[in-house]
Amino acid sequence: MDGKLVPWEEAKIHVLTHSLHYGLGVFEGIRCYRGETKTAVFRLQEHVERLFSSAKIVQIEIPFSEKEVEEAIVETVRANHLEEGYIRPLAYIGYGEMGLYAKEAPINLSIAVWPWGTYLGDEGIRNGIRVMVSSFARHHVNISLTRAKITGNYTNSQFAKREAKDAGFDEAVLLDTEGYVTEGPGENIFIVKNGVLKTTPMTSSILEGITRDAIIQLAHDQNIQVVEARFTRDDLFVADEAFFTGTAAEVTPIREVNGRIIGKGSPGPVTQSLQKTFFDIVRNKINDHQEWLTFV
Repeated sequence: MDGKLVPWEEAKIHVLTHSLHYGLGVFEGIRCYRGETKTAVFRLQEHVERLFSSAKIVQIEIPFSEKEVEEAIVETVRANHLEEGYIRPLAYIGYGEMGLYAKEAPINLSIAVWPWGTYLGDEGIRNGIRVMVSSFARHHVNISLTRAKITGNYTNSQFAKREAKDAGFDEAVLLDTEGYVTEGPGENIFIVKNGVLKTTPMTSSILEGITRDAIIQLAHDQNIQVVEARFTRDDLFVADEAFFTGTAAEVTPIREVNGRIIGKGSPGPVTQSLQKTFFDIVRNKINDHQEWLTFV
């Protein structure tokens, strides 16, 4: 917290912390993986760059350099003896003044790490999950700053997630205000049709996913055609394959959408190939894309 290692039970904030009341903070989700010989953080530099980009967008000035944050993340993972798990840097407006315009309040930075298994379940990773199209639309670009990973933006995600879970599904898919598919509550989405991999473009109010970018690169490596273009729920229903990507979700196949079975109802060959390569890289089983790994 703010440059110092603090015992877990002492990592506390004041009840009048500004971001707690008004929802303006920026954060990252990062994973570290147990490799063949040591633990590695996945795409650390890219995640920290995105944290600082989010902060710039919302005019939060993080009182540390990107390099200092990278080093602090590695130090926190090491201090917790975390072999595999989740990393959460959070820059937030602290206790100092209330009201919407609180320019004099301090900017604080915390980094927490903990063991966290597969977000959508081991069964989901192996066999795919059931999802529903949410009644909640994704943020319009003129409603919020959608390129930034803002804490308050995730109220929208929580509404969609709760609706899906209450209806008996594993996860939600959100459409934009024009009815096109955008992403999940905390994941980017891909579909496969006739061997072509398609994902929603950045102009669809989606977060610029780092795992999304990795999968696009892996697809190019495997000579899979990749198209970034808008598509409808109809396209999703008739896809041969579909899957989510994200730091928490990793690469999770989708086997059903709103009662429609996707493909054969199990992970398809493109999904399986990309998923296997992704996990082989992050667990350092192969030497591809070593630049993505920061060893602890």
